[in-house]
Amino acid sequence: MDDVLSRGNVVALTGAGMSTDSGIPDYRGPDSPPRNPMTFQQFIGDDEFRRHYWARNHVGWRHMDATRPNAGHRALAELERRGVVSGVITQNVDMLHTKAGSRTVIDLHGVYGRVRCLSCETLISRVALDERLTAANPGFTESVVGADGVEIAPDADAEISSTAHFRMVDCDRCGGILKPDIVYFGESVPKPRVRAAYDMVDDAAALVVLGSSLTVMSGLRFVRHAAKHDKPVVIVNRGTTRGDEFADDTLHAGCSEVLTSYL
Repeated sequence: MDDVLSRGNVVALTGAGMSTDSGIPDYRGPDSPPRNPMTFQQFIGDDEFRRHYWARNHVGWRHMDATRPNAGHRALAELERRGVVSGVITQNVDMLHTKAGSRTVIDLHGVYGRVRCLSCETLISRVALDERLTAANPGFTESVVGADGVEIAPDADAEISSTAHFRMVDCDRCGGILKPDIVYFGESVPKPRVRAAYDMVDDAAALVVLGSSLTVMSGLRFVRHAAKHDKPVVIVNRGTTRGDEFADDTLHAGCSEVLTSYL
């Protein structure tokens, strides 16, 4: 890790483990509970699934919006300011790299703060949608959030079960289905975004993976690409990853403790 960072021009590929110190749980960490994220096919094909999702998101998104970058996010932004890190490719949708001050960020899987109409492609802010959903569902959040709060998943989905009385809203321009601007399971990352990420890796001297098990190909492909082109790969993660065989070095540690040690 020391040798890689000393070269500069390092690209960071981050996953959910990057944000656990901010209070956002990891999907696949050693202590993470089993989760079954909604698929794109379920979202577009089943009104009940979609209503259930929006009800949970209506509660969950504001909790994610209130989260703050942790020491690892801030350290990564500082390393960019110092010229050590050239950019970040993140699999997270929490926007914490941007909040921390990182300037060159590719949000591979989108962000929780935008909503897209699947028919007319109109983009609106999650804040604007919240105003409409709150008007359509007065008192909903208070009715489902207990004294101890709710558990929030990495995609801004709140763990609640009572959603039968929730009312959805559609695009106010064309009446189309609204969907968070997030890449769901079963959905492809937009090709221009993938190309931009490959270009970032191609221009870098090395790749450092931070807090990702690399279970899905979405992130693993960049590790394979870097290794194929003889770029050093370092993986920092609590536990083994699917990319360990491609790594020049692996550190079984937390992202914040490792990154802050280089400031």
